[in-house]
Amino acid sequence: MVKLRLKRCGRKQRAVYRIVAIDVRSRREGRDLSKVGFYDPITNQTFLNLPAILDFLKKGAQPTRTVHDISKKAGIFTELSLNKTKLN
Repeated sequence: MVKLRLKRCGRKQRAVYRIVAIDVRSRREGRDLSKVGFYDPITNQTFLNLPAILDFLKKGAQPTRTVHDISKKAGIFTELSLNKTKLN
């Protein structure tokens, strides 16, 4: 199973996170399948690769709670629902 979760980067006391698609059995700093975004909690900056995230979500990837909240603020789930209505 694939999850969209945070991967810690940066230095001590100044963490930044990559949002990655990764196998659930891998550890936090393990090998990822794809990098799909970036999140800096200190400056509250976010960069998301929307087509890549939507592609993984359509294939059944499950976001973690934090990634879900970040994605929700960016409006990814409204985009996903719009794509589903266009297909039907």
